[in-house]
Amino acid sequence: MNDIREVEVVVIGAGQAGLSSAYHLRRAGFEPERDFVVLDHSPGPGGAWQFRWPSLTYGKVHGMHALPGMELTDADPARPSSEVIREYFERYERTFDLRVRRPVDVRAVRSEVKRGESGPEPRGGRLLVETSDGTWSTRALINATGTWDRPFWPRYPGQETFRGRQLHTAHYPGPEAFAGLRVIVVGGGASGTQHLLELAPYAAGTTWVTRRPPVFREGPFDEDAGRAAVALVEERVRQGLPLKSVVSVTGLPLNDAIREGLADGVLDRLPMFDRITPDGVEWNDGRHVNADVILWATGFRAAVDHLAPLRLREPGGGIRVEGTRAVADPRVHLVGYGPSASTIGANRAGRAAVRDIARLLAEGAGEQEAAAA
Repeated sequence: MNDIREVEVVVIGAGQAGLSSAYHLRRAGFEPERDFVVLDHSPGPGGAWQFRWPSLTYGKVHGMHALPGMELTDADPARPSSEVIREYFERYERTFDLRVRRPVDVRAVRSEVKRGESGPEPRGGRLLVETSDGTWSTRALINATGTWDRPFWPRYPGQETFRGRQLHTAHYPGPEAFAGLRVIVVGGGASGTQHLLELAPYAAGTTWVTRRPPVFREGPFDEDAGRAAVALVEERVRQGLPLKSVVSVTGLPLNDAIREGLADGVLDRLPMFDRITPDGVEWNDGRHVNADVILWATGFRAAVDHLAPLRLREPGGGIRVEGTRAVADPRVHLVGYGPSASTIGANRAGRAAVRDIARLLAEGAGEQEAAAA
């Protein structure tokens, strides 16, 4: 255990949430490597953006908010968003000297213990962060791991018998890969409609399937509506329930592309099928659709398995969070989780988490001084 490195704060993840948190740590006087460390499992800068499909150009990106302290300017809207945002994040890390360590896989986070005469007991209230690059001991943790690493795959009878290709939107290669194929797109969120509209001109045929009828939102989505939607997601987090995306609350914007898709029938939606067959899908009423590809645009789950040793999950299945702090363990803050999953939300949550952590560490230092006196 002699190779354990000690810091005040460990940040896990270097996407929007992690970089925002690191920026605010620096502004609060924490020094990288000495006081805090940022660990990222990705091969390079860019967070989940670096894995986006090539046809998602920067001009098609909605709701990308700049990181704190540095605007993203003069970006070519015709370039792939993966390239534009990767370069922006790389410049950001360099400008603010955030010294992100990568690739580092975090395997587990647990309470640090020492063995005394009476057995294991907490040692200074610290956490151990066990990784592929060794172990860190820290007084506080900012978990900013997002969801990209945990694509959600629903299970349906007969799924293993399908002779075609099944893939998740996380591995969407672009529309050209579906040329001449019959494609079923499953999922009523933004990615499902975007993929469907994009690949339809290439495919031999498309079918859109969703569990619930889609809700299209007319008119602009103003700030009051945004706050109301985030509040609904936040309430689930406070209750320790599984997360819902903000889009599931707000509905889909009825823009020109959606209107065109509705008019030409591409967005004619079918209810969820009951089973998968070797050559397609079928419903209990006898309807059958042949397919070469099933594209699961079924969302993601929070990548928090490494926190399991801390037992943060509530009986409802989620992690109860007040602000950014895990209710079950005040040393742990979740940034980019639930209501702060948007880019602007991640910025604000990073600032809030650092403010609370600075207070926590100051209180801990005061208690140690009082005990020593």
